[in-house]
Amino acid sequence: MSGRTRLELSAAVATLLAACALLPLVGSSRWIMQAALLVAVQSATGAAARRVPLPRPLTVLVQALVTLVLLTLVFARGHALAGLVPGPDAFRYLVDLLQQGADDVSRYATPAPLTDGIRLMLVGGVLVIGLLVDALAVTFRSAAPAGLPLLALYSVAAGLATGDWDWLWFVLAAAGYLMLLLAEGRGRLSQWGRVFSGAARPPGRESGGAPAPVRTGRRIGALALGVALVVPLALPAMDGGLLGPAGPGVGGGVGGGGTISAVNPLVSLRDSLNVDQDRTVLSLRTNAADASDLYLRIVSLDDFDGTTWKPSQRHIVGVPDPLPTPAGLSGDVRRAEITTTVSAADWYAQDWLPMPYPPSGVRVKGNWRYEPVGMTLVGDHGQNTRGLSYEVRSLDVQPTAAQLADAPNPSGALKHEYTEVPRSLPEIVGITARAVTDGAANHYEQAVKLQDWFALDGGFQYDTRVEVGTGSQAIAKFLKDKRGFCVHFSFAMAAMARTLGIPARVAVGFAPGAPQGDGTLAVGLKDAHAWPELYFEGVGWTRFEPTPTRGTLPQYTRSDTPDTSLPNPTAPSPSASAAPSASAPASTACPPAQRRLRECPSPSAQAALPVDGGGPRWWAVAAWTLGGAVVVVLPLLPLLWRRRARSVRLGAHGRGAADAAPHTLAVWRELTDTAWDFGIPPDDSQTPRKAAARIVRLGRLDPVTAESVHRLADAVEQVLYAPRPRPVAGLAEDARRAAAGLGATASRTARLRAALAPRSAARLVWALADRWSALRSRTEALRPPPRRPSRQQG
Repeated sequence: MSGRTRLELSAAVATLLAACALLPLVGSSRWIMQAALLVAVQSATGAAARRVPLPRPLTVLVQALVTLVLLTLVFARGHALAGLVPGPDAFRYLVDLLQQGADDVSRYATPAPLTDGIRLMLVGGVLVIGLLVDALAVTFRSAAPAGLPLLALYSVAAGLATGDWDWLWFVLAAAGYLMLLLAEGRGRLSQWGRVFSGAARPPGRESGGAPAPVRTGRRIGALALGVALVVPLALPAMDGGLLGPAGPGVGGGVGGGGTISAVNPLVSLRDSLNVDQDRTVLSLRTNAADASDLYLRIVSLDDFDGTTWKPSQRHIVGVPDPLPTPAGLSGDVRRAEITTTVSAADWYAQDWLPMPYPPSGVRVKGNWRYEPVGMTLVGDHGQNTRGLSYEVRSLDVQPTAAQLADAPNPSGALKHEYTEVPRSLPEIVGITARAVTDGAANHYEQAVKLQDWFALDGGFQYDTRVEVGTGSQAIAKFLKDKRGFCVHFSFAMAAMARTLGIPARVAVGFAPGAPQGDGTLAVGLKDAHAWPELYFEGVGWTRFEPTPTRGTLPQYTRSDTPDTSLPNPTAPSPSASAAPSASAPASTACPPAQRRLRECPSPSAQAALPVDGGGPRWWAVAAWTLGGAVVVVLPLLPLLWRRRARSVRLGAHGRGAADAAPHTLAVWRELTDTAWDFGIPPDDSQTPRKAAARIVRLGRLDPVTAESVHRLADAVEQVLYAPRPRPVAGLAEDARRAAAGLGATASRTARLRAALAPRSAARLVWALADRWSALRSRTEALRPPPRRPSRQQG
């Protein structure tokens, strides 16, 4: 294997090893196979461009164009021209997909689901890093600076990933970079000839193995890698180093303070609703008389930026016992304390503790911290709910409609924080909110009108297949299309309530589960839910349910009119309620009350199939990539062959008298082919001198260029006719000067034709035909001769 090939392979492998640090960030590892395949194509493109050879900047440009085509094939094939060439539609789609990926990154905690947006960010990022590493290490022959993009790739992954295998990703990334440095060093040493190792080798071992400097470099690299892993363990100030057990914490101890950052907890909510088979997440046993309102709340989202909702950065403390009374709840409101025992599945690892709201006391083992504003518990130093059993005491707050309608105004600070609406929110949101609540006498009546408009009267359809949407127009688009699932409904109602001056936030958790034969409630993946909470002074944060077919409407919002008849409050929502609603035309004849009761005809089961976020199969990607490479490379074959032939013919000078004749004939062939490319076909019946005069005349060459052509013809005649031809220096420069002269006198169209579709490329076809004929001749020669019939003697 040549030094350049070894360096090319090392650059690709180093990129993929560093990319392995991204594996813990997503739940599926299928993207790494796609990235490996595309990096291989990208590296092969660079290898082919360097062997043509192309100028260094042009080589990088060709790789960048091929990378763009590859991304188009994998992610935007349906928006490209002929499924291959990226046009304006493809660029817009890729930009939108990147925006969606950025939104998904901010929404999901690690490990995040492999959505198309996140997959584009991962694969595209690896390809960009691979292009930089290949350009620096191979094209520009400087492997040391190539460590910067590799470090950037590893640093991004290390800053987001948490786990016990962080040291492994460091080892892989560092080993890839060391391998790249050693490959470059070995290539540089090989340019000095055979390296003296300083010791005689045993018989039979004269060749093979790495030279002494390379072996020394390997040992130094291995030693440095070991020091980087082991030494931090001996330094107490470094908290264990790469192999230390300390995980990412959110606080400084049980009794101390700390903060919890604004990481959105909508982890796999849409994927949970679309699973093919429901799985039990939590098992509940409660003494509540009515379990239909037993929503399990994980966390509240109170920071609204016009695009999405997320939790604010809050101060966290040790878990008090008992928990304080909820903010805003007065003693006049009826309440009852219930006790719920929760058991989490062994595979369910949630950083927040699901609890009924508002909790009044918690008995739980492990490292948990308390966030007072949202009244939530969050795991500290890697603590989560996996296989956990705990007991929660909570309040069943039962306000009356009159208490909510007569609620006084909240404090100015609370109202300012929870009614803030960004300027990017479309005006149609506020206009629609005022139109829907027209005639309401107070904030309570406005809230009920909003809830009933979404859940009963507005013609909205529940559909988990609708994209969450990105950008400030997402809520406006949902209000127009009237199709979505709980995220759309809760986000839209909370935003509209804020435009009316009602403090609002969004809660994320689980709707009531399904009762089991042993008296427990089973909460499944399809019970994942989001709902709005509105604040009323004297009652506190109050749940509303705008999502059709999900959960139950709170008792304090129910109307006695026939059009708003509701399900039996003692019957919890079935876990299969996540199936999409029927299409709008089929449901127009179904009364709103029946839609709420799920008595309308159910849609096809195909509508509930899960969304495959992993993209096309690897073999489909491979087939499309190979087809795209053929489509891209095939028109460029004449150009690539011509540049390669020119490089070989003109690069053989200076090898001595033994190679003078082949070199002279090769340079003459290059001159005649160049003239052919510019429209002067060769004439093998003429002598070199007459052929040179013909090229000078038809090419309208100046005297200096004409002298170079004639000097080439004289050298060819020496080779053909002289007994001992003498070598002539500078023939390659004469050929280049003649090519420049022919290009200077030709038109722009002729120059483009000579570069992109050279006529002399016909020699490639002739050579292939000759090889095919020779192959057929050898094949026929290997066949046994036919047997002649033997004569039988009578």
